[in-house]
Amino acid sequence: MLDYCIYLLYRAGAGVLRLLPLPLVFRLGELSGLLAWMLSRKYRRLTRHNLAIAFGREKSERELRRLTRQHFQRLGANLLSSAKFGSMPLPAVAHSVTLENADLIHEQIREGRGAVVILSHLGSWELFAQIFPLHFGQAPLGSVFQKLGNRYIDADVRQRRERSGVQLFDRRDGFQAPIDLLRAGGILGVLADQHAGDHGLWTPFFGRLASTTPLPALLAKRTHVPLLAAAIYTTGRGRWKMVFHPRFDRADDSIATLTAKTNVIVAGQIRQAPEDWFWVHNRWKTPRPNFLLPKYKRGVYLPAETILKPFRILIRSTNWLGDSVISAAAVRAIKRGRPDAHLTIAARAKIAPLWKLVPEVDEILPLPTRSLLGTSRLLRKQTAFDVAILFPNSLRSALEVWLAGIPRRVGYRGHHRSWLLNQIVPERMQRGPTEHQLHHYLHLARELGGATDETEATPRPHPSHQPTRLALCPGAEYGPAKRWLPERFAEVAAAVAAQHPVQWTLFGTAAEKEIGQAIADSLGEACVNRIGQTTLEELIAELRECRLLLTNDTGTMHLATLLGVPVVAIFGSTEDRLTGPLGPGHTVIRHHVACSPCFLRECPIDFRCMHEVTSEEVTSAVLATL
Repeated sequence: MLDYCIYLLYRAGAGVLRLLPLPLVFRLGELSGLLAWMLSRKYRRLTRHNLAIAFGREKSERELRRLTRQHFQRLGANLLSSAKFGSMPLPAVAHSVTLENADLIHEQIREGRGAVVILSHLGSWELFAQIFPLHFGQAPLGSVFQKLGNRYIDADVRQRRERSGVQLFDRRDGFQAPIDLLRAGGILGVLADQHAGDHGLWTPFFGRLASTTPLPALLAKRTHVPLLAAAIYTTGRGRWKMVFHPRFDRADDSIATLTAKTNVIVAGQIRQAPEDWFWVHNRWKTPRPNFLLPKYKRGVYLPAETILKPFRILIRSTNWLGDSVISAAAVRAIKRGRPDAHLTIAARAKIAPLWKLVPEVDEILPLPTRSLLGTSRLLRKQTAFDVAILFPNSLRSALEVWLAGIPRRVGYRGHHRSWLLNQIVPERMQRGPTEHQLHHYLHLARELGGATDETEATPRPHPSHQPTRLALCPGAEYGPAKRWLPERFAEVAAAVAAQHPVQWTLFGTAAEKEIGQAIADSLGEACVNRIGQTTLEELIAELRECRLLLTNDTGTMHLATLLGVPVVAIFGSTEDRLTGPLGPGHTVIRHHVACSPCFLRECPIDFRCMHEVTSEEVTSAVLATL
């Protein structure tokens, strides 16, 4: 019922337009477009966003704002004029349009070859259906179209398009009929400048990857007819110019090459009159859910020497060192997900240096420690992001990107934050044995369309430049339940030093100084105590030079795996299948007792999980690794 009421209003408006001269209709359309520019914040922002993608490096902010307003006025004028054409005699419509390079079409008709003509939403594009029969009616004419949402208006528009003899082919009916028309020497127009969805080829448009229909290229190659292009430009109030572009296909061109050429042709047409194009369409849409591109049927095609404008992805890092290392594999998978991906990692300042070790990261943004508003202001000051991916499952991280105005916000549902996200990743259904936390982050990347390769993403050990230097991390920031007995660490270190000329270096936080001092006093000259004395960057530099790390379940353990340093790790209250060291060449020592894993910060009973790990077995593991 609503559609029919809208249709009645549409017909009433068309009836009024029938009584008015075309120049006046054009002027009324300009005024309507200006009113829409003032009232429609949503489409004004979309137009401004699209213009920035296309011309942001060429035009100033003031020029883009002016062009946005001019576009609304021009669009209103052309749409209202198009509604007027249906009530005008075809010769009167033709009188308002001049043709340029029409001989290019006449030549194809004389030779009986037919042609596929690329059309675009420039100017008053409805004129194509009105004008083609008057000038090229000696050949069969057709156009591929997509139905409008309102079936009553769609039927009326279709009738007006067909009144001059143009055959209309619905995309949903298949393409055999258009193929038959082309083989009969016909001219087929195909609008090819809109977002093509999941079935398109991702290829540059104004330097930015866009899903583009390969239909014109497919039809031309299938029927062996040439590919041409046409555009309509507004030249005055109620006046237009139809311009034809020469054939641009070659016999050895692939479908992908021709589709990319189509975008180049259309972009060139738009540059001649940018206010004339349909900028309120979301041409560079961020698809849902897969904005990473490996899963798309037609994939990505980049012409030679292509320089892509970046698709800017913000990844909000976890706040823990170990979790951040574990998530590095997902970061790599996201980076591999599209060739234009520009990755910015937003991380707490104390762990931000870690991300320098991941070459796939393009930019690192250290965040203020406590201020939520300060964080969101910092994010707003950056070049606009297309997507924010949240690794933490916290309400605060979602608030940060929501307040920053990032248009696509992606993450898991947790902590009552669903209303802040507009793409929620479903939790992974876990069956069978406990899986490593690595899969929690890889699942997120996979759900966004990334092609994840867990083997390739896993770090591998490499030999140290100083084989006599060994690292020892006796603490654990989470709590004492994760810490093996300090005196046993000292016994292992002394036993190894008795058999090899090694020097142990102790690492940890300032809160672990007492533990470190006890071990250092026991080892004497065989030990350098760096606990509480290193920044993360210094820890990375020093740990990189170590042959081995002996440690509890800590963030330093994961950092060592990222650096390729072999690890001997002691687990008690936690589960190595969930958070153990990644990659080959590492050793985990753990005794399963009835109460483990408990994941508590402090043991409420007798600490049996750690007491059962002996100095002798840890010493053997270290010596075996050496």
